[in-house]
Amino acid sequence: MAWIQPVDPLHNLALSALVALIPVLVIFWALIIKKTKGYKASLMACAAAFVIAVTVFRMPLKLAALSVTNGAIYGFFPICWIVISAVFLFNLAVKSGKFEIIKHSMAAITADRRLQAILIAFSFGAFLEGTAGFGAPVAITAAMLVGLGFDPMYATGICLVANTVPVAFGSVGIPIAVSSQVSGLAEMQISQMIGRTLPLLSFITPLYLVALMAGLKKNFRSVARHFDFGWLICLTPVFDG
Repeated sequence: MAWIQPVDPLHNLALSALVALIPVLVIFWALIIKKTKGYKASLMACAAAFVIAVTVFRMPLKLAALSVTNGAIYGFFPICWIVISAVFLFNLAVKSGKFEIIKHSMAAITADRRLQAILIAFSFGAFLEGTAGFGAPVAITAAMLVGLGFDPMYATGICLVANTVPVAFGSVGIPIAVSSQVSGLAEMQISQMIGRTLPLLSFITPLYLVALMAGLKKNFRSVARHFDFGWLICLTPVFDG
């Protein structure tokens, strides 16, 4: 069954874009305003997208159902399988006491909070992003920073910013694989472009983190003076990718 998605089904580009945005608004409304659990918010957004696809974009009912089924299967296996394994490993480390050893080992390197953020949020987060991806790196590294005395909301913000670079190769390269499927470009071609981009971004992001925490007027050399090889660790995403 062939079906071509109309770009402007309402003959008003702004209105069509607004209607297409409804599922995204639904999930934000459910999570932020109604404080709904994640899986319930996702189901609500999926239902909204299904209704809009069928009624507004005139997608055949069979294709819409197959699309939802394909998305669910893809979400359960490549995505949930990796996240569940990562969370299981994290819980195992917490229960066995090894997580505290990891946390205190990193904290023992330096007492400077800027370097702690670089080591944990950026470098360790990059490692977690490459192995697990999705929300696991931010959740785990933010918990570690909170354990070191960071404010929870502040730690979450720092970890979200730090995670912007390694997410390019996250979850064992799933973003690259999906980009290849969507764009039709070869995975190697996309990987090469990411490899050319990440070294520069991996240098800028730690500097930006320090600027967020200490302000632009602070001297970045104080970081290197207290921890001479700190900037080498900043390149973790480059070598990990």
